[in-house]
This record gives sequence, C-alpha cells and structure tokens, in this order.
Amino acid sequence: MREEVVAARRIVVKVGSSSLTTAAGGLDADRVDALVDVVAAVHGESRQIVLVSSGAIAAGLAPLGLDRRPRDLARQQAAASVGQGLLVARYTASFARYRRRVGQVLLTSDDTSRRAHYRNAYRTLDQLLAMGAVPIVNENDTVATDEIRFGDNDRLAALVAHLVRADLLVLLSDVDGLYDGDPATPGTSRIAEVSGPADLAGVSIGSAGRAGVGTGGMVTKVEAARIAAAAGVPVVLTSASRAADALLGRPTGTFFHRTGRRARGRLLWLAHASAPRGALVLDDGAVRAVVERRSSLLPAGISAVEGEFTAGDPVELRDGTGRAVARGLVNFDAKEVPRLIGRSTRDLARELGPGYEREVVHRDDLVVLTH
Repeated sequence: MREEVVAARRIVVKVGSSSLTTAAGGLDADRVDALVDVVAAVHGESRQIVLVSSGAIAAGLAPLGLDRRPRDLARQQAAASVGQGLLVARYTASFARYRRRVGQVLLTSDDTSRRAHYRNAYRTLDQLLAMGAVPIVNENDTVATDEIRFGDNDRLAALVAHLVRADLLVLLSDVDGLYDGDPATPGTSRIAEVSGPADLAGVSIGSAGRAGVGTGGMVTKVEAARIAAAAGVPVVLTSASRAADALLGRPTGTFFHRTGRRARGRLLWLAHASAPRGALVLDDGAVRAVVERRSSLLPAGISAVEGEFTAGDPVELRDGTGRAVARGLVNFDAKEVPRLIGRSTRDLARELGPGYEREVVHRDDLVVLTH
C-alpha cells in the first residue's frame, strides 16, 4: 500500500475527455456513473474529493452536429457552452444516487493569478467541501481566450491541487500509467514510481490519445505531475478504470513522489498559468536584486518596457539579453511606465503625487524563474 495515498484527506481527481465520452462526441453515461461510483465511495467525513473534469467540448460536439473537435476558438467555445451544461447535469444526476450534491466551479488563469480572485476561488472550493458537496472544476472554455487559457486540464488539476491544499493528486486517463515507451509496443513496461527528473531520463512520452476528443496526452500529464510534486503534492497517474485502486493506495499506475515543499499562495499559478501581457527590461542591479535578494522591482531598475498591459496584468521581467528571469503582477499601465524608468520613487512622488511612491512589481506578486 502507498502510505501517502492512504493518509491523504483532501484529494484532487482529474479525469480526461476520453474517459467520459465517446469518440464521436457525447457523454457516455455508463462511464460517468462508473467514475462517480468510485468518487462517492471515497468522499465522506474523513476524505474530500475535488473533481477536475474535462469533457465539456466533447459533450457538445454531437448536439451541435460536429463530427470532430473544432480547431477554431469560437466553435470550441460554442461546443463548451452546450456541453458544460450537459456535463454538470450528468454529474448532478449520477451523484444524486448517493445523496451527494455537486457544485460547478469554472476557472480561467486570469481568475487565479490575481490576489483577490485567488482568495475567492479558494474560499468557494473550501466552503463546498465543508458543506459536503463535490466541486466539479473545469476551465471556463466559453469565455477563455488564447491569452488566458490553461491549455489543458492536467495543468489546471495540478494548480487546483495546490490551491485547495490537497494531500494528493490523481490523474486519470485511458492509459494505466507512464511507460518507458509506447505502451502498444512489445517489451515496454510501466514505470511504477518516479522520485525525480532523473527517473524519466531517456523515456519517450507520447502526445494526445487516439480518440481525438481531448487536448492533452502523456506529455501534459507528466508535466502536471512535475508541477504538483514540486509544490509538495504527490501524484498517482493511472487509468479511469483503476481509479478505485489508486484512491485506496494500491500499487497501480505510476506514483510521483513529492520533490519540493508547498509553494506560497498563488505564485505557483503566476509561474505556470499566467500569460505575460508585456515585459519590463531590467538593468543588472535590478536583476540581482530581484533574483538573488527576492526584492521588489522599483522604477530605478527598469531600462525599457515592451507590450501593452494594464495595472494588475502579469508581465515578464527580463535581463539585458532578453532572458526572462522573473514574472510578476505590474502596478502600472504600460503607458505610465516610460516616465518612471530610471527614477527614484521619492522623486516620482514629489513630481506626480504619493500614488507613485510604490513598487512597479511588489515582491509578494513576483516569482523568480531562474536559480
């Protein structure tokens, strides 16, 4: 038995589109019920489950007469709009068999890199769990643009596991674990445990599955497992058909041991889920202050500004060679920054007012990307 799994009290379970839908599009009620049977058996007084579920776009294909997942964003959003309602209705009906309520939580990366939105997302999920409900989390595909998309629900699940302070992340797909090659090729074998990056050296990792209704694949699952493990959350990667064994701690699938400690608040989201809207170029002294001393970025350390952004947007902090060294939430609009460049906050406050005597990026809103 895997002791960390058995001891886990708050668990995030992610299930992919291929495990819930048919290849032609549309929900498979039997598959949904089978998953709910497993989750409902675990979710109770001593254990809480947050379900990160793909399937909205896939569920909307058949009702809209689409024979495959569309490539353009507008039709994906239309399919998600139809499919999300069907998906939650199916979960609601299935969990009702166990007298369990569900709550829908739709997120975009923009919701979770900003301080107030991050707190609100946590409070909602935590309250749903406290009231005995099962949160059903998905990306808000109906409104998310390319700039604020997570890109896949595997990464979303890793970030949600951190957000809700989970003890375990379980990634379910149509493959029963990570293999050292193509699982369909004779001679390949399942990797039972991963303790760190060295265990994956030389391993060939495949992309999206054959069903064609999802966006991920083993690459995104391994990346999600890496993010979660580095943030102090162990991960089990296995097939949906073996979900019960995974949650009971039996040695199924691939177990990723935690490789780091839990990161601070929303900084994990800032590092992995935010799309920079612009960039600030730093002089050498500011680079050292931000990277080595973890200091806030002051106007005096900026040498150039790039892109169009508004206060509160994520921006890259780059050194003189153009290399991104950090990412942070900026306190000024892009059009304001040029007149701040190279100047002290004291001078700016004297000339422009007390509102300018502050950091361009506060250290609490900043994550370093290099070591």
